[in-house]
Amino acid sequence: MGETLRIAFVYDVIYPWVKGGVEKRIHELAKRLAKKHEVHVFGYKLWNGKEVIERSGIFYHGTIRAKKIYSNGRRAITPPLLHALKLVPLFRNEKFDVIDCQASPYFPAYSSKAGAMFQNSKLIITWHEFWGKYWFEYLGKAGMFGQATERGLFELTDSHVAVSLKTKRDLYNAGLRKDVHVIPNGIDFKRIQKIEQAELESDIIFVGRLVKEKNVPLLLNAIRVIKEEIPDIKALIVGNGPERKNLENLSKSLGTSDNVEFLGFLESHDDVIAHMKVSKVFAFPSLREGFGIVVLEANASGLPVVTVNYEMNASKDLIVSGKNGFVSELNEKDFAEKILTALERRRKMKSIAINIASMYDWEEIVDVLERYYQELIC
Repeated sequence: MGETLRIAFVYDVIYPWVKGGVEKRIHELAKRLAKKHEVHVFGYKLWNGKEVIERSGIFYHGTIRAKKIYSNGRRAITPPLLHALKLVPLFRNEKFDVIDCQASPYFPAYSSKAGAMFQNSKLIITWHEFWGKYWFEYLGKAGMFGQATERGLFELTDSHVAVSLKTKRDLYNAGLRKDVHVIPNGIDFKRIQKIEQAELESDIIFVGRLVKEKNVPLLLNAIRVIKEEIPDIKALIVGNGPERKNLENLSKSLGTSDNVEFLGFLESHDDVIAHMKVSKVFAFPSLREGFGIVVLEANASGLPVVTVNYEMNASKDLIVSGKNGFVSELNEKDFAEKILTALERRRKMKSIAINIASMYDWEEIVDVLERYYQELIC
């Protein structure tokens, strides 16, 4: 459809060297777009060898060697700043029809604006979430700088994309007076259907990076409540991160060590899905999600999802209560009750959850994005 485009995606970390929701979105979109277009991805140099490499038809441009992506459990500030500075000369030498820059970590968006001006390219800023006042909770008084840097992106382009309706609402409420197109994240639905179950069974499964925002202590406390009714309840925690040791200690103090297994990080995403498929309920107490791809993957695996009603949790918008999951209040009693209900009704909810997830196949999403790109350059 339309002419062949030269497309650049800009972020800081790159899949598969780092595996997160934003990285996964870029990867899934890029590999499909690369079948028709020339696609480049700019980020940290996380590989050995040349600064520019080609894999599966995608050109990866490494800027800096980031020694520390995280500092004290938070994204470090210096690497994205150096990354942004390195992008400026790269964009002087490269001509793209479209530069699709992810809003966070903000600094690269300003470099992308300069690149778009140098080469008369169309700049798109893709918002995965909008922090606004949360900056002050995150950094205290220093949050003023983060808030100003974030809001500055409003003026860089007329072309803004949000991955969720929540983020679109947040942008409008913050004063963005330009059209915001919602182009959601997706899943590889057909691939998920083909993956076989793992052998390690569980009643409840959580998948995610073990950081404070994922709010795993709520799940552990809920398991303590559930244990009173189901003494042999089995929960699996898949993922790693700076909070792992604290969570393991909390599980011991709550008396749930025999009920909770910390599996750690799984290299193969197929293994993650395989463990979902042999579980019964997906528990996702996260306080901050720009979208929540893992929620759709759990639904596609046949699991109802229990998440929480919290302002910055966009994944709750993916839930149709009683159909593909439940949204709990932010307390262990209600979270436990919702999990128990999901366990009881999971067989009736399975086919509905799968049908809802099928609407988010990446093939559908990439068609919408491609049409949006083509309209911009016409």
